[in-house]
Amino acid sequence: MSELIEGLPDAVALRCLARVPFFLHPKLELVSRSWRAAIRSPELFKARQEVGSSENLLCVCAFDPENLWQLYDPLRDLWITLPVLPSKIRHLAHFGVVSTAGKLFVLGGGSDAVDPLTGDQDGSFATNEVWSYDPVTRQWSPRASMLVPRAMFACCALKEKIVVAGGFTSCRKSISQAEMYDPEKDVWVPIPDLHRTHNSACTGVVIGGKVHVLHKGLSTVQVLDHMGLGWTVEDYGWLQGPMAIVHDSVYLMSHGLIIKQHRDVRKVVASASEFRRRIGFAMIGMGDDIYVIGGVIGPDRWNWDIKPMSDVDVLTVGAERPTWRQVSPMTRCRGTILGCTQLRI
Repeated sequence: MSELIEGLPDAVALRCLARVPFFLHPKLELVSRSWRAAIRSPELFKARQEVGSSENLLCVCAFDPENLWQLYDPLRDLWITLPVLPSKIRHLAHFGVVSTAGKLFVLGGGSDAVDPLTGDQDGSFATNEVWSYDPVTRQWSPRASMLVPRAMFACCALKEKIVVAGGFTSCRKSISQAEMYDPEKDVWVPIPDLHRTHNSACTGVVIGGKVHVLHKGLSTVQVLDHMGLGWTVEDYGWLQGPMAIVHDSVYLMSHGLIIKQHRDVRKVVASASEFRRRIGFAMIGMGDDIYVIGGVIGPDRWNWDIKPMSDVDVLTVGAERPTWRQVSPMTRCRGTILGCTQLRI
């Protein structure tokens, strides 16, 4: 490899390149072959951590276009489009999504896709396939499959491992099995089953370093204290509705309000009445902010049209008077949000 920057040792030059924002990396690659090799090397991303230039981005996948992901850079208010996920399942949905070890992981899920020409249902309700996106190489790669095909399940990243639990399997039967994935070894291992299974979709969040599994319509939460010791059942009395975690605190959208909830103590933070007609959106916390992304404006008795949304609204919950603001809308994705998570690069 020739010198990256004339007159500088490559180790020093790499630390200089590490300070360049991620969205400019494709342009840096055009400078020379040696710069392209450096930009696509794991050493650059290690250097980004060392110099404190790592960035937190949002990853979003919507119903339209099919199997397409975008990244949102909040510092520069811009969207970056990723290559299409190469799954053979059309309109993959009901999957789990997390990021760990600098990669984006899309796990399981399925599709109710119908062939528009024949009317045949050619989708698979639940798969065990796992994909990872590496921002270094900018490519999707298949990873070791889950032990159990599942959709509508809880999925969390914890201590650089991925935990999945519950959901529905291929025959649309609710399951209690849980498993853990080691991205470094590319291996899945079973962990203790959930105490209870319910005939409803479940989601997972990490609070206080513990995985919490919530089933739609239930106030009880199943908590994984330690990987080998199994789950405990708690009743926190949490309200039903979209949820976001900001600095380990739970925020819910319920009855047109954003409510901060700790066990049975509730505090109204801001109004969210403008979202009453919007369904299918994502709500996620990043930094001091809550993001409400995409969705559709549903039909009402006066208007039967369904309007797919690309809007992004942000609430800074740490502010003295939290107020909503709009940032740049998604440039490609729109409509119902199928997956949303953070990625640290």
